[in-house]
Amino acid sequence: MSIQKNPQAVADDAEPGALHELAAAHGVLTEYQQYGGATAHVTDATLSAVLNALGVAARTPGEVAHSLRRARDEEWRTVLPPTVVVRQGTGVHVPVHVSDGASVHVWIEVEGAEPEARPHQVRPRRDLEQVDLLVEPRDVDGRRVGRATFVVPSDVPLGWHTLHALTEGHETSTTLVVTPARLELGSDLGRHQAWGLLAQLYSVRSRTSWGMGDLADLADLAWLSAHRGGADFVAVNPLSATEPITPVTPSPYLPTSRRFGSPLYIRVEDILETAYLSAADRSLVEWAADPVRDLVTDSGPIDRDAVWEAKKAALEVVHTAPRRAARQAAYEDFVAAQGKGLQDFATWCALTEELAGAPWPADLADPASPAVAAARDRLAGRIDFYCWMQWVFDEQKHGAQRAAVDAGMRLGIVHDLAVGVHPDGADAWANAGVLAHGVGVGAPPDMYNQQGQNWSQPPWNPRALAHAGYAPYRDMLRTVLQHAGALRVDHILGLFRLWWVPEGMSPTEGAYVRYDHDALVGILCLEAQRAGAVVIGEDLGVFEPWVRDYLADRGVLGTSVFWFERTDDRPTPPEHYRHLTLATVGTHDMPPTAGYLAGEHVDLRERLGLLNDDAQMLRSRARSERTGAVMALAERGLVGDNPSEREVVEGLHRYLRRSPAALVGAQLVDAVGERRSQNQPGTDTEYPNWKVPLGDSSGAPVLVEDLLKNARLQSLFAAMASGR
Repeated sequence: MSIQKNPQAVADDAEPGALHELAAAHGVLTEYQQYGGATAHVTDATLSAVLNALGVAARTPGEVAHSLRRARDEEWRTVLPPTVVVRQGTGVHVPVHVSDGASVHVWIEVEGAEPEARPHQVRPRRDLEQVDLLVEPRDVDGRRVGRATFVVPSDVPLGWHTLHALTEGHETSTTLVVTPARLELGSDLGRHQAWGLLAQLYSVRSRTSWGMGDLADLADLAWLSAHRGGADFVAVNPLSATEPITPVTPSPYLPTSRRFGSPLYIRVEDILETAYLSAADRSLVEWAADPVRDLVTDSGPIDRDAVWEAKKAALEVVHTAPRRAARQAAYEDFVAAQGKGLQDFATWCALTEELAGAPWPADLADPASPAVAAARDRLAGRIDFYCWMQWVFDEQKHGAQRAAVDAGMRLGIVHDLAVGVHPDGADAWANAGVLAHGVGVGAPPDMYNQQGQNWSQPPWNPRALAHAGYAPYRDMLRTVLQHAGALRVDHILGLFRLWWVPEGMSPTEGAYVRYDHDALVGILCLEAQRAGAVVIGEDLGVFEPWVRDYLADRGVLGTSVFWFERTDDRPTPPEHYRHLTLATVGTHDMPPTAGYLAGEHVDLRERLGLLNDDAQMLRSRARSERTGAVMALAERGLVGDNPSEREVVEGLHRYLRRSPAALVGAQLVDAVGERRSQNQPGTDTEYPNWKVPLGDSSGAPVLVEDLLKNARLQSLFAAMASGR
């Protein structure tokens, strides 16, 4: 007699090493190379927690045994794979699982490769050929399952297609994505190096700003740096959406949505309808601006809360103004194009505003719930307001890119994509089904963050994302890439593997989870090619050596930072830099170059209690690093004897201009002599992260109108122009 056992209740069913085999089956690494080269082993507790976050039961040996049996047969349970992603020009075999002996018909419904292809258009159909590849049938869940293999031909065009299979009267479909073999550099960047500025836009203020930098300031900065300095791009921090109520999260790398933009960056006066307001309504807009106008000359931390309260009040007035028929039609087209994603985002904003910080009721947790449907009706006016602000943001984002290109920039605006989103934000709510829960994204300890990091962001669940046909990822990329000359992807290594930190554990107790990088990088290249944009991957930190070669093969630029590029414990010679890279002296997670040369990166971390090593030893290392840098510059005649701080800063940038790097970036803070860090990793309230306004060496504010009068900026512009 056979006794059916409950797998969760049996503690001795798991095979030796079963947990590690289960982890490997789901892309969870059981060991990794630490910074410095030593091998670290992931604990069983971490593996169990990470697997459960993936939706794989692994709390007990019985659960592990049961999950492992399912994992071994997982692909045999579905007729077609969750998603098929291939490179253009490359054929691929697709396994199709049917009842053993049953016939099956497989075909592709082909989408037009161009963005203007419309869903209602009749799409051509291509039948696929089966290849004679014998695979033994398998018993799965009491059913005998066979495998037929079909070939997707190499001439299927770029785009998002649908793969269909018909067997035993039942039709199944899945997404087929054909991606570029390589994303080519446009605008002759492959032959002629381009240089540009890197700026934290919120910090770049003008006399007409409302307390922080905005898209009008970005347009002016791009136009001025192109006309007066010959710059080819301006790269900015993520302009992603923040909370619709105060307090506003200051970090641009912890947005509520990566897909949609922050209305904080809207210039109210530049909205066309503002010009046609009645005198009374115009007064309301002016009164809203009054409390924050003077903040542009305040050297203290940027007050986003005050700025948002002021702009929100003014935008509410402008939103009520009538729009011309063409403008209304353009708005309606925008809303239709953004579809459900925009409606969900705006609904989340309206609900967050209504709840005013109170806990969300359980019946509002699901965007598809009846309670949310009722709320959409009740809050229709506010939802329209939040949709409208996204349209205005998109228009002004377009205006900044147009100003940059019209001024002669080859790239224009380089936008930035954060690693993830706020765990309680709009994307986390709308995309809950494709995100992992109970874990946060972070990084293991490294030289500059010796305690590791947990950014608290829920990562994509790679299994769920594939089953969703990568649609949430695609839709996000399409919106972010609009009106962008290039896109910088923060921590692009996360498209290969991410450091998951289970709730309740320290950043040192995480594990790497692998992703289908062919799919994620390929889709990124496809959407960038459609948008006519370059992709820059921030590939710093701990990574596997082959990753950089893979990205270069796909045409994705990397990131080279002078202070991190070392050969035989000396600065890497400029001629040895990679070609496909954005080369800079420092990063936004380090002090500006003037501060770094003075050892501020050690002093600040010591004051904040972030050092594990002896401070004096680190200061000695920092002095040695500075001495080595100056010697490298002197050897090439880029500085003289006893160079000043300004001469060293300019020499470092000319050093990079002598490299083969496709792009060279100069941080705006370096151009004006700023010494304060924008962000100190590993801190939250201990330091005013992401709140430091652009200032000179003494911290006095530097406004957009005064940039071209700044002697250091003029000198650095000249150095960049003649540096090669």
